[in-house]
Amino acid sequence: MTPLYCNSLTSYSRYKTRIVSIGDVPLGGNNPIRIQSMTTTDTMDTIATVEQSIRMIEAGCEYVRITAPSLKEAQNLENIKNELRKRGYKTPLVADIHFTPNAAELAARIVEKVRVNPGNYADKKKFETIEYTDNTYVSELERIRERFTPLVKICKEYGTAMRIGTNHGSLSDRILSRYGDTPLGMVESAMEFLRIAEENNYYNIVLSMKASNTQVMVQAYRLLIKTMQENNMNYPLHLGVTEAGDGEDGRIKSAVGIGTLLEDGIGDTIRVSLTEDPEFEIPVAKNLVERYSKREHHSAIPEIKQLNYNPFDYKKRESIEIQNIGGTNVPRVVADYSQKQNISPASFFAVGYNYSVPMDKWNLTDLACDYIFVGNNKIDFEIPGTLGLIYNATIWKTLENKTRCYPLFTLSEFINESNKSEHLNFVSVTINDLCNNKNFSFDKTVVFIFETANEHGMAEQRRMFIELSTLNEHYKKIPVIIKRSYGNLNAEKFQLQASTDVGALLLDGMGDGIWLNAESLNTQLINSTAFGILQATRTRISKTEYISCPSCGRTLFDLQETTAKIRKRTDHLKGIKIGIMGCIVNGPGEMADADYGYVGTGIGKITLYKGREVVERNIQSEKAVDALIELIKKHGDWVEKE
Repeated sequence: MTPLYCNSLTSYSRYKTRIVSIGDVPLGGNNPIRIQSMTTTDTMDTIATVEQSIRMIEAGCEYVRITAPSLKEAQNLENIKNELRKRGYKTPLVADIHFTPNAAELAARIVEKVRVNPGNYADKKKFETIEYTDNTYVSELERIRERFTPLVKICKEYGTAMRIGTNHGSLSDRILSRYGDTPLGMVESAMEFLRIAEENNYYNIVLSMKASNTQVMVQAYRLLIKTMQENNMNYPLHLGVTEAGDGEDGRIKSAVGIGTLLEDGIGDTIRVSLTEDPEFEIPVAKNLVERYSKREHHSAIPEIKQLNYNPFDYKKRESIEIQNIGGTNVPRVVADYSQKQNISPASFFAVGYNYSVPMDKWNLTDLACDYIFVGNNKIDFEIPGTLGLIYNATIWKTLENKTRCYPLFTLSEFINESNKSEHLNFVSVTINDLCNNKNFSFDKTVVFIFETANEHGMAEQRRMFIELSTLNEHYKKIPVIIKRSYGNLNAEKFQLQASTDVGALLLDGMGDGIWLNAESLNTQLINSTAFGILQATRTRISKTEYISCPSCGRTLFDLQETTAKIRKRTDHLKGIKIGIMGCIVNGPGEMADADYGYVGTGIGKITLYKGREVVERNIQSEKAVDALIELIKKHGDWVEKE
């Protein structure tokens, strides 16, 4: 199998797309990766929208998107545009349209670009399974053609660009009935609209495949590129993770999805969707993009000639189980204490272990790491029973008590050493070790630590997994811990880079654990980031997940305040997914991916969901959080906070 979704899996280069004209800021081709965001103000409030747009532009936003849910908002886009131009800002404006073709047709005459969502533009979503014959399906497509063609013709006449933006949360019942809730369904939803546009010789189009599930999101974009290649298409791509949330979790989740694609040269514009004011999204997006300005000069990596996994469908790499690593175990987290001095029981608080002196016992949090690398330090106190210590091999050999203590070797040390652990040996390897040592011998105690110093480190470690698969049947199944070390980065850049580098491998099923190191940051942040990456890739769930949309002009309540309230009451519910949606645009669809949903359906009115089913409608907002808690209790998912 050859890679059909990027230029190369080992040599970084931008995937070449056609150029789309959007005002004075062209997209695609050799143009820079553009940054964009969306206003959260009421579109009818001209001055508020203009002033927020200016804050976004001055932060680095290159396209400003504004919701136009009805004809009156579409009409007011002209006032907003005129005021911005009067103040000297020429940034292209994008109208965001979902259910109202007449609003889209008016907006296309005013702004530089319109965004339409295929799942909402010509269909209604009732979660009905419909049996289609080929003839009835064709007749449905004809109905869509009649609905969509007028907009295409207006865009063509006015030189307006268009984004055909598929959302996983708003696939139509028609698509779901034929293709299922799948990346293939997302791609086909866009392709139906794209074919209609091309029938009218209109090509000024951008495509997106957004989802709150990062696995689905990445697979959908890859499959879209493969499908475009098969149809001789090369439209530019808008990247984004929907409903990423806020704070650390939102940044990590966005970086996992967007960064995975950027690593392979995919993406022409990005929007980081945080439940925060839009100007705070821009620096995050810029930090994600700036890593690739000089990436093409990275050290060479041996080419991948054939993939041994399917990049369009998640499947965890098969590995043997050694102690609690590999096999069916969740990925493990290693904390690095090798540079610390005077390690005491209190030191372990940062990685989820709280020692009670009066009770003489350890209490574990949900973010308790699995192993601690202590390097050349020696621990002189009793450690928790769930924790393992990793020592440099030379020090490990001197320990009198080796209970739950394991050595770390280089490959050459391991090959030449006779004194090894009977239970678990960590062996640090590089790409050169794997490529140049084909005849080494291992027993069933070895766990590899994959290390890289390559600027294009994700691709090099991916190549290492491919190389490992070429060894004999036992060795190809050796468990692997992915280790990445970072220099002098601030907290946000570290989280974005680590989430990209490690998350990309986890999304392809690679890795039995994470080991992160950052010389300038505190251990608690590093440990939290590791668990956040596992959560965002859905490979290890350790805390409540919030599928929380960014605010926009459609939002019917204070999304940031409400999200904070719900978090405060529910952040101890490990493994529960709660969707918090400002309106019904993606709400019901994303509810299908959440256990519980809290959706704005009117001013001061909330509708609660269990999965995709409506449980209670039009609750007063001041009572809605309590009602959500009662719903969780009713279904047996509630536990009291300790």
